[in-house]
Amino acid sequence: MRSLAGQVFLLQLAIVVLVVAAALAALVVQAQRDSTDDARGRTLAAAQAFALSPGIVAALNSPDPTAVLQPLAEAARKAGGVDAIIVYKLNGITLTHSDPGQIGKHVIGPYAQAAAGQPFTRTFQGSLGLSVISAVPVRDAHGSVVAIISCPVTVETVQQRVNRQVPVLIGSGAGALVIAVGGAGLVSRRLRRQTHGLGPVEMTRMYEHHDAVLHAVREGVLIIGDDGRLTLANEEARRLLDLPADAEGRHVADLGLEADLAWLLAARRSATDEVHLVADRLLAVNKRLAAPTGPAGSVATLRDTTELRALYGRAETARERLKLLYDAGGRIGTTLDVTRTAEQVAEVAVPRFAGIVTVDLREAVLRGEEPSGGSTAMRRVAAVGVREGHPFYPTDEPVRFGDTHPIAVGLAGGRAVLVPDLGASGSWRAQEPERARRILECGVHSLLVVPLRARGVVLGTVAFWRTETSPPFDEEDVSVAEELAAQAAVCIDNARRYTREHAMAVTLQRSLLPRELPEHTALETAYRYLPAQAGVGGDWFDVIPLSGARVALVVGDVIGHGLHAAATMGRLRTTVLNFSALDMPPDELLGRLDELVARIDAEEAADADGPGITGATCQYAVYDPVAGQVVTATAGHPGLAVVQPDGTACFPEVPICPPLGLGARLPFESSELTVPEGSRLVLYTDGLIEDRDRDLDVGLETLRTALAGPDRTPEATCEAVMQAMLPAQPKDDVALLVARTRRLDPTRIAEWDMPCEPAAVAPVRNACVRRLEDWGLEELTFSTELILSELITNAVRHGGEPIAVRLLWDQHTLICEVSDGSSTSPRPRIAKASDEGGRGLFLVARLAQRWGTRYTPTGKVIWAEQSLHDGATPVAADLGLTAFLSDVSDLEPS
Repeated sequence: MRSLAGQVFLLQLAIVVLVVAAALAALVVQAQRDSTDDARGRTLAAAQAFALSPGIVAALNSPDPTAVLQPLAEAARKAGGVDAIIVYKLNGITLTHSDPGQIGKHVIGPYAQAAAGQPFTRTFQGSLGLSVISAVPVRDAHGSVVAIISCPVTVETVQQRVNRQVPVLIGSGAGALVIAVGGAGLVSRRLRRQTHGLGPVEMTRMYEHHDAVLHAVREGVLIIGDDGRLTLANEEARRLLDLPADAEGRHVADLGLEADLAWLLAARRSATDEVHLVADRLLAVNKRLAAPTGPAGSVATLRDTTELRALYGRAETARERLKLLYDAGGRIGTTLDVTRTAEQVAEVAVPRFAGIVTVDLREAVLRGEEPSGGSTAMRRVAAVGVREGHPFYPTDEPVRFGDTHPIAVGLAGGRAVLVPDLGASGSWRAQEPERARRILECGVHSLLVVPLRARGVVLGTVAFWRTETSPPFDEEDVSVAEELAAQAAVCIDNARRYTREHAMAVTLQRSLLPRELPEHTALETAYRYLPAQAGVGGDWFDVIPLSGARVALVVGDVIGHGLHAAATMGRLRTTVLNFSALDMPPDELLGRLDELVARIDAEEAADADGPGITGATCQYAVYDPVAGQVVTATAGHPGLAVVQPDGTACFPEVPICPPLGLGARLPFESSELTVPEGSRLVLYTDGLIEDRDRDLDVGLETLRTALAGPDRTPEATCEAVMQAMLPAQPKDDVALLVARTRRLDPTRIAEWDMPCEPAAVAPVRNACVRRLEDWGLEELTFSTELILSELITNAVRHGGEPIAVRLLWDQHTLICEVSDGSSTSPRPRIAKASDEGGRGLFLVARLAQRWGTRYTPTGKVIWAEQSLHDGATPVAADLGLTAFLSDVSDLEPS
């Protein structure tokens, strides 16, 4: 049964059995269905015939209906072949029945439909098996129903006729089965002889082998009979030997073959790789005798060694080119530097594709801009394969080619230019004949120029030069060079766009950072800022002069990189500058900044396309040179470092507060510390101490070591820290701010406490004038008297005790401060002509360079600054004042 013939026999046998069985089953089912239908028709016909018989109504109305109808019903039952004909009155009393014992009894049944005048037929499962009953009404002359006739019959009674037909059906099926099996056996026997008893798998495999040998292999196959006639030849053998169409069946000597090859094919001997010349081909012939495993004859195979050698050479060349393009995809574009990417293109192609490769790019590409126009002005950015003292244009120098030069032609036309023989190219030699002569003397003989095109824009050209024994470029080399240039152009364009965006971001960020730190008496400062390798970020710093010779130091960090982070940094820096002008304490300023960041983040989160702020940190410290005190507060930022005058570095503990914009609305805390003169305050961002390869504690300890050391200037401190801490390729921005503290000379500080009485104004004012004379500031006496008179008078009239006056003289300004115990602040207003007050603050604003209000825990301080240089403070003659205004006041409670 494993053979094909046996499987076919089983299949035919199974089909015949299934067909016969299905036919028998269909006949039986049809017979059963016909039996049921016959029972329905028989009962309904018998009931209707009896109900419509003459005299039935009269018999029902007779004194004894049963005596009249019972004989008639029995006769009708036998004639109709039903089990019974039963007559019921409408009250359910049985008048006739096949069982006399049931006559006169009350019957209950579903005869309401018949009583209503509608005959019906139903099938039910009774005690005798499946039965069919039909009921019809009996109508009188007026059409009224007077009785019901029902005829039941069992299906088994009707089916007995079918059962008598079953033996005939089975016999017919068995006969058909025997005939079919015999026919299938005869067919299988004949098929077994033709297939030699092989199974389907063996036959399929034999066919596949036959097809592969004759058609799929790239060798000619000849089957030659024992009489020397060609029995079979595949397509490859016909092609190699140029056989005629009717070659099969002819003797090999009559096929027009060379004599030695015809003799070899006809001889009864074997051959192995015998080479014969056929036309312009070298054929390797192998021949084997088919006997004793097959029929008499031989099989010969032919292989064209000439084409194989040429094909191998082409395949090797194609493999090398594909490997070159594959290597180029992995080596070109590993950086986002335009020049380095161009160098990688040249390095990939030398020496595998060309002896020398030069890359020239347009000037706009190197600046990150998109080139436009048809100018041939370019810059050579890469030259690989050249020797020392070469005659080619040097790198990093502008070059300009004539209109007929191959590089200029390729740049203008946007297509590859092939010059197989440079010695015969007049357009190439015309630009600089001497340089061209020297290039030819170096062994260069062939040139292929391919434009670097990306997104429809030509960025430059790449020139491939072949030297010495290398073959000249051909058309196949052009396709390889164009593919290589296409990969390089995409990478160069990506680097160009990155250069442009990076330059834009750096320009934006540097425009938002302070150009230079202001000089201040209280601090000597220095800073370092370095953007990340991957792009600019949101780090910033600031040194902000405050009132009372104080200075604010700020360092912040917006998480992320790119233009959005830089723009957000600019907004936060501007906000800090504005808040610091209000002289807020550090903790209150960070609280206001936190609200602003949360609002900005909510606004940008509402915009589905907006990147949003992912976090920001800030540290704000205020240094007072009078008291030598530092008040600092942080919002998720690393704390400041303090270097003592003896060189000891430490990290003072500061309250831990959350970053800005988290929406926690928690209050910020500040800390105070007093530092000696000459201490260095160091503020920095996390990019300086954090790195993926370095733990945070290790970074802090390294920073402590770098900061340690006495007698260092802030500039030297920045240099030492950057050398010790900065990685080779920083992943995050780095901002470092170092400030060395100074103390204001006590001899330049004057303070007076005064009672809250108008009579005390003049003595304090006179004392201030005498101190100015002691300091040699007589030119500021008049303006200072006016300012102090206004401020002290306001404090006496509208403020509260304690009242104090302080003068601070630093290198650039004279600061007048009046403090009192009230929290109300003065505000300028325009006075009417009839008002006695309302002009004093305008006078203060005119005399002072700056003025303002600073709140303290016990009240406020009104201050005014006068510049000591450049004539910034007006003198009395400039104001046109001839009298001293002693009691001018415009203070309005806020």
